[in-house]
Amino acid sequence: MTGGPGHHDKVPALPEGWSIGRFDVELDLDGVLAVDLASFTNPWTREMHVGEARESDMSRVHVLKAPSGTVVGYCSAWLVRDELHINNLAIHPDWRRQGLASALLRAVLASAVGEGAVRATLEVRSTNMPARLLYEGVGFKPAGVRRDYYTNPVDDALVLWLELVA
Repeated sequence: MTGGPGHHDKVPALPEGWSIGRFDVELDLDGVLAVDLASFTNPWTREMHVGEARESDMSRVHVLKAPSGTVVGYCSAWLVRDELHINNLAIHPDWRRQGLASALLRAVLASAVGEGAVRATLEVRSTNMPARLLYEGVGFKPAGVRRDYYTNPVDDALVLWLELVA
């Protein structure tokens, strides 16, 4: 990954017993829904998550689990040819500010590189400073604005890109 000196070598380690793996609809759906409900003003529905999970040709969903097996975060993305499009990334509010989102994001990016991705993109609320700092911390750069992209409340989206392969 690129993004300036040292960005790619600062991969935070997960605490002992924590894991990041592929989404299993039967085991993980309720946990992902709980994270969504606690994290977003417009959370995805059960049907949306099931649809994403079953769209296996381009959908890539990773879950972050505590040692107890509880889902505390997830990242839903599409791998379209050589580009990773991150749709959602969320950590349950009770578990934020511990480096977990960074570990999850870096694991998702590494997995995508392993599948041939050379760049990644996403939209982020212009007012969501914690998310912007997370993405910019791994090297994402602003490339555009989508006016009034978000609702509840209305907000612009910043379009961010990251070159994954130097």
